[in-house]
Amino acid sequence: MSHYHQLLNQCESLELTRIRELLPMSLDEATQNEKTHVDWLCELTAQELTYRKKERQRKTLVRAMFPYHKRLSDFDFSFQPSLKKAEIQDLHTLRFLDTHDNLLFIGNSGVGKSHLAISIGMECIDKGYSCLFITSTELVNRLSRAHKRGTSDTLLKKYAGLSVLIIDEVGYLPFSREGSNLLFQLINLRYEKKSTIITSNIPLSQWSEVFGNKKLTNALLDRLVHHSKLIQITGSSYRMKAYSDQKELSKNTARNKTK
Repeated sequence: MSHYHQLLNQCESLELTRIRELLPMSLDEATQNEKTHVDWLCELTAQELTYRKKERQRKTLVRAMFPYHKRLSDFDFSFQPSLKKAEIQDLHTLRFLDTHDNLLFIGNSGVGKSHLAISIGMECIDKGYSCLFITSTELVNRLSRAHKRGTSDTLLKKYAGLSVLIIDEVGYLPFSREGSNLLFQLINLRYEKKSTIITSNIPLSQWSEVFGNKKLTNALLDRLVHHSKLIQITGSSYRMKAYSDQKELSKNTARNKTK
């Protein structure tokens, strides 16, 4: 076996995926341009590092479980005049992570709460932070199943260790007593250690109806609100706007056909 083919095999064994892929072309280029060994190796290893960074981000993005990928640039601020654009842009600098602040997006269904939470989550992944997006119902169900199996401590520790945890749709469905307790444990574990982003369609004053225990709700809110930024969105629903636009488009199309 030639040294060249041995080198290819060694790259594969060392999992130097990008270097192995670029090696033939890189050797040709180095020969033609008379590059030094140091310059050649420096460029090749830089390509490997870039590839690994992108792969880590790709895998982290998959693990984040976003239902869709949307950025801040996709958000229509003109449709939500109650929001201060500069304030939302500042959140995307991720300064709130330095002080472990929580973000609470409160507003009616369809106003863009999840969109903004996801855009911040994607920004976190770009900067190398771990992130998970999950609905409150699914989160509580997972914790409850783990509790029945006797593995809730392990799962709580896993979720508590995430740099950013996005809990979507708090308030759509009430929780059982066990579920409420487990969610409180998770919030307590993350308190002043990690940032949690929550979206809810009901005001904080009504959360006791969801958790079914006023004392527990107060304790949970105390930990969430202590270091937090509350973003209230009072505008109209994007979904209803899209529906109205589509309906109007259909009417116009029908009119044109009859002409």
